[in-house]
Amino acid sequence: MQINISILSAFIVYFLMMLAIGIYFYSKSKNISDYFLGGRGLGSWVTALSAQASDMSGWLLLGLPAAAFWSGLSAGWIAIGLAIGTYLNWKFIAVKFRKFTAVANDSITIPQYLQNRFLSQSTLIRSVCAVIIFVFFLVYTASAFSAGAKLFQYVFKLDYVVALTIGSFIIIAYTFLGGFMAVCWTDFIQGTLMFVALVIVPFAAAAKTPDFSFQLISELGGTNYLNLFADASGQVALVTIISGLAWGLGYFGMPHILTRFMAIKESSMIKKSRIIAMIWVIISLLAAVMVGVVGIAFLGGRGAYTDVGAAEVIFMDLVTHLFPGLIAGVLLSAILAAAMSTADSQLLVAASAVSNDFYKALFRKKASDKELIWVSRIAVMVISVIAYCLALDPNSTVMGLVSYAWAGFGSSFGPVILLSLFWKRLTLKGAVSGMIVGGVTVVVWENVSFLSGTGLYSLVPGFFIALAVIVLVSLIDKEPSQEVKDLFERAHNSTI
Repeated sequence: MQINISILSAFIVYFLMMLAIGIYFYSKSKNISDYFLGGRGLGSWVTALSAQASDMSGWLLLGLPAAAFWSGLSAGWIAIGLAIGTYLNWKFIAVKFRKFTAVANDSITIPQYLQNRFLSQSTLIRSVCAVIIFVFFLVYTASAFSAGAKLFQYVFKLDYVVALTIGSFIIIAYTFLGGFMAVCWTDFIQGTLMFVALVIVPFAAAAKTPDFSFQLISELGGTNYLNLFADASGQVALVTIISGLAWGLGYFGMPHILTRFMAIKESSMIKKSRIIAMIWVIISLLAAVMVGVVGIAFLGGRGAYTDVGAAEVIFMDLVTHLFPGLIAGVLLSAILAAAMSTADSQLLVAASAVSNDFYKALFRKKASDKELIWVSRIAVMVISVIAYCLALDPNSTVMGLVSYAWAGFGSSFGPVILLSLFWKRLTLKGAVSGMIVGGVTVVVWENVSFLSGTGLYSLVPGFFIALAVIVLVSLIDKEPSQEVKDLFERAHNSTI
């Protein structure tokens, strides 16, 4: 395909809008709370859509449609797990986390919250958190950079490295400039764009497919293509269902989502945000699966792709076949939106860990807000360069990178965050032990062949082993002080 001026124009306008938002909020970030949490002033709509847009990333338009295209509805177990996890996170975590972080000395990062949760003078837990965030967000950010690069490579026939460089630059620029508010407002716009694109494409593909029917899809995809409980072999393995549903566990430990709960103006606004978020998530996930399922009918089978990795361009193929240049450019910008909305959030959280929980906690306890903001901006650059290097492999799949990072965060932070909000007996030693064990379990499981070969998603053993270690170590350890217990009670009784 020749470079389409209309598509290029749509991309340029989109880029300029995102950069303009970053420049606008540059002058608004006057202190560290503004830069990392927007002064805890987010509204319901921005909180909901920015949380979900930062959550879903490029895999929503690349990885999930590809899995559905290749395997049929049986690929939907991940979507089901994510929908359930989204609801549980908003229902049971959001309000308590918003209250507890405010009561715990107005904590503005997750590592700071965990230190304040135990009224600890030691910076050990913040340092451990910072390392975990730094490591796994490198992988996660690399997946977003990779998604953007594959879009530019596909549309403009650019060299992969050139495409990666262009996409990465835009993401870095407005995150560097505007901080949290720039990230949230761009994510709000990007979440809206992702939603519209995902809903339009499968309906358009069905309308343009001659003799479209579910029977046609079954004939092209195979006998069990439209069976949620069966794959090409005749049945979906129990391990596949468990692994898919387990994605929902990851939500409890995702720093870039949890920070949205911390930043909403009042905890009473979270119910409205939850409703908005659930409508967005359910429709978006269903539409992403339908892109793949309807796509097999529109393209007349799997012949266009050699494997599920090659099929990650299915959304792009449908858009370019179905829509004229300018409209195609707007819809393809949704992939950029997905990649950028995740990468910017992750860069900001990782930068906050470096500046507030590592630099300030260990080296410059009296560092000014202005100094910390600039340390954060430098951290954004450094982290981006490393993530860029990780994304240089054009053969890495977006889905593979995301699943690794998702498991790492879900196992390291998920059990700790849950128990910190609901279990008064939790101790500092238990929390630190669980975080380390959870992260290490994921790394080992993903890299030892006889473990990864079981097909069980590493988040499952990582989460539950970490949970068991936290409980065991906390019970062996001496009980928390009365002051820590009183803090727990104040948080639960708070009306903030």
